[in-house]
Amino acid sequence: MRDVELSDGFVTLSPLCPDDVDAHLAGEDDQLVRWLSGGPGTRAGVEKYVEHCMEQWAVDGPLRAFGIRAGSRKVLAGSIDLRFDMAGLAPGQVNIAYGLYPDWRGQGLATRAVALVRGYAAAAGATQGVIKVDPENGASVAVARRAGFTCVKQVPEADGALFNWYVHDLRSAPPQG
Repeated sequence: MRDVELSDGFVTLSPLCPDDVDAHLAGEDDQLVRWLSGGPGTRAGVEKYVEHCMEQWAVDGPLRAFGIRAGSRKVLAGSIDLRFDMAGLAPGQVNIAYGLYPDWRGQGLATRAVALVRGYAAAAGATQGVIKVDPENGASVAVARRAGFTCVKQVPEADGALFNWYVHDLRSAPPQG
């Protein structure tokens, strides 16, 4: 696994690892299931996903999954991932998806995590970040906007669900504040 750590002094991003499984299972709630994973996690399923993430890091694959860690103790507060190859993305686009555990919501951590992965994604060759959001997910919409992303279109997924696409040029300066 690659030794990657991104930090702004309070929020730290580092690759998901086996030590994160228990914290993820303890932190998962109905909102994470609804907006991000689509189904409750099981120990076996989360372990398999973390193993897949580690394999992707090892081979520089198209998925880069980070744990969002908070404070000096780097407590796992959620996750954020980059997908450099995903159906519907144009060359140079990277999908950014994030989720926080209930105790960590409303503190700006997701916005800070998006700011951190923007630079990483740009250094990895992406030119445009894409955050796909269900229009009913107001918290995720707010994160995308605070991070400087602009809604450019609404796209139906294979299952018929509509997602708003928020995009941002990764070559531009990050928003202030």
